[in-house]
This record gives sequence, C-alpha cells and structure tokens, in this order.
Amino acid sequence: MRHPRIKISTAENEAAYHCISRTVNGEWLLDDAAKDILRRQLWQVADYCGVNLVTYTILSNHFHVLVHVPQREPVPDNELLRRYRVLYPSPTKYQMARLEVIQAELSTNGVHAAGWRNQQLMLMGDVSQFMKLVKQRFSIWFNKSHGRFGTLWAERFKSELVEPGEHVLQTIAAYIDLNCVRAGIVTDPKEYRFCGYAEAVAGSEAARAGIRRMLGGSGWNDAQAQYRQMLFGTGAGAYEGAASIPNAEFQRVLTEGGKLPLATILRCRIRYFSDGAVLGSNAYVQVQLAAYRQKTGNRKQTAPRPLPLWTDWGDLTTLRRLRTQAIG
Repeated sequence: MRHPRIKISTAENEAAYHCISRTVNGEWLLDDAAKDILRRQLWQVADYCGVNLVTYTILSNHFHVLVHVPQREPVPDNELLRRYRVLYPSPTKYQMARLEVIQAELSTNGVHAAGWRNQQLMLMGDVSQFMKLVKQRFSIWFNKSHGRFGTLWAERFKSELVEPGEHVLQTIAAYIDLNCVRAGIVTDPKEYRFCGYAEAVAGSEAARAGIRRMLGGSGWNDAQAQYRQMLFGTGAGAYEGAASIPNAEFQRVLTEGGKLPLATILRCRIRYFSDGAVLGSNAYVQVQLAAYRQKTGNRKQTAPRPLPLWTDWGDLTTLRRLRTQAIG
C-alpha cells in the first residue's frame, strides 16, 4: 500500500521534518573527509534557506537531519544578500560581478530586482528546497573530488512531518543522534563527531542552539543535562555495545507483553521513525490528516495509529499502517 505524502504549507505554519537520504546502492562512499564537507554544507544551506537545523547524523551511506521550518516572514534585501554570500562564500569573478549588479538593482529597485528576490525566496522556507540544494551541492563536490560522474544519491529523500513540540522533537532528535550507537561505532554519541550532539558538546554555538530550541530555549548546561536523560535514561551514562539489548531479547520482551525504557527502545532500528508520514500527538496527526483530505479530496481509510505499547511514548501517534516487523 502506498501511503500519502503529507505536507503542510510552511508559508503560514511552522513545521519540522525528519529527512533521510541514502547513497546509490547503499554503498559506503562517505569517508571522514566527505562527512565533514557534508556537515558544513548542511549548516551553510540551512542558513541560506532560513531553516533551523535541530540535529543530524552522517554515516557512511546515509544521513539524517531534523529540520525546523519557522513560520514564513518577509525577508529584507540586506538579509537576502547576506544569505546569498553564505551560499557563495568564495565567489568566482563572474559571481562577484553579478553580485555587484544585483546590489545596484536592489538599491534602485531596478527592473531585475523583483525577479532576483523571487528567485531566492523560492528556495527559502521549504524543506524540499533545502534537501535538494544540500544533495546537489554535495554531489558536485564529491564527483569532482573523486573523479566520478552520475548519480550519488539513491532516490528522492524520505521525509516525515514531525509535530514541532518539545517531546516529539526530543524523541526524534535522540533517535537521530543515536544512529552511531546503533551502528556500533561508539557507545556515546558525543564521541562521534558527525552528529549534532557531538558538535554541540564540542562547543558549536549553532549546534547548541538547535538542541536548546527543542528544549524550550534552556541554557546549554541545563539543556545538555536534560537531553542526556533522553539519550541514556536515568543515570545518563553510556550503554555498552551497539544497542542496549539484542534484537532477539527485544522481541521476546514484546511477545510476553513487557515494556522497555524509552532510552532502550531508541537504540533499536524502529521503522516508524524513518518510514512514517506524520509523527506527533493524536490531535496533531488528526489535524494534518483533515488538511490533507480537504486539499486532495482523498477519503481512503487512513487514520492516526498509536505506536505499540513497548514503552511510554507520551501520546506519540503516527500516520501510516504499522508494520508487523517494526524493527529493521
């Protein structure tokens, strides 16, 4: 069954998205140098597009990002020029000459000013444009650096609409930052420098702002302590191994009707955090489904579904048919 692609208009509403993109054939193409370039480009393009990068993780064959798209507001010309310079920090002679022309047109509101403004604004405040720019710019760098050509990414990125509330963002962010733990690379995500949490611990103000934003604007020390509780549960200490329990043990607990701590669940590859359409409270998912039906006229039997009773999800609900095999 194909599930509907749900999207709300970011022109009037704030939104958040969990996005995933994989390399072609799932090949392990991204070494540390490539991961570092992609990390920088994520921040660069987020700044240009006017979206907030909450957190991310980059692995050898895919990356995750959690992006908050604020309510769209008018962007003055001086801010458009600043963002343009962010996207082209080392312009060519042609780009520099073009920028001088653009500045002159904007200052006099010349005939080409409106066209240039619209061209930039079309790329801003939209998660699809953000991901498209990131993937295009990284592909150009990667192919040029490695003497290759053709497709780098396997497909169009996957995206899941996420309710921009604190609990939902914290849960998805922890799942993203724990990718390196589930992969068995480290036991504590602060030791993996290609994720948002590690970058924040290392002192990046932009990365810290992302974590503080999803925690309601707390100071960094309080935000870090609170977030580590989400990552590790009581005690905030690292687990040993790639996951807290083996998959077979996980399945046995579920079969017997047991529950596990949320920090334990987040160390398992839960499909609902990567294959869903909408994730949030039941009320939020209901609103998005109603908006989708009104916009498209689609009346298929799709309904919000609570996540399985494995743990205390805090009213997390998803919009998709839940798989029998939930762990991938």
